Amino acid sequence: MRVLLAAVTLALAAAAPASAAEEGGGGLLYPVINFVLLLAVLIYFARKPIQTYFAERRAGIRKDLDDAATLERQARERYAQWQRRLVDLERELAEIRSGAQERADAERASLLADARAAAERIRSDAAAAVEHELRRARANLREEASQLAIELASGILREKVTAQDRDRLLDEFIDRIAQSPDARTK
Repeated sequence: MRVLLAAVTLALAAAAPASAAEEGGGGLLYPVINFVLLLAVLIYFARKPIQTYFAERRAGIRKDLDDAATLERQARERYAQWQRRLVDLERELAEIRSGAQERADAERASLLADARAAAERIRSDAAAAVEHELRRARANLREEASQLAIELASGILREKVTAQDRDRLLDEFIDRIAQSPDARTK
């Protein structure tokens, strides 16, 4: 039925300009009728495809807008997530700096305490070494003094002790040994 109506409309549209040319000028009436008929035919036959096209186009645009809104929402969520990570990272960085500063301070205090203890040990070791060297020097000095005294005494004795003095000292020594309690028990 549509095809028949379309064929009649097209035949009338095609015949109208031809008949207008034969009659000698009908003015604008026939071209307007032709245009109206053409529009009617186009609207009748193209209405559904045009409506479908615009409905699909509207749905596509709506889908694109929804997808864009979804992408924008996801981008905002990611942006917020990265902002939180950035804040967390800055906080972590501040904690790391603070911890490193505390460890450096503790290490410095420990090194200073170790250095003070080492210095004290060195001082005490040096004092002990000085005291030891003083004792050794005193002992060497005493030994030298006693050797010198012995040499002086032996020189004096050689000069002043006569053969009679030596015999008398030897007799006294023998008498003392004979009278000692240890000599009697043997």
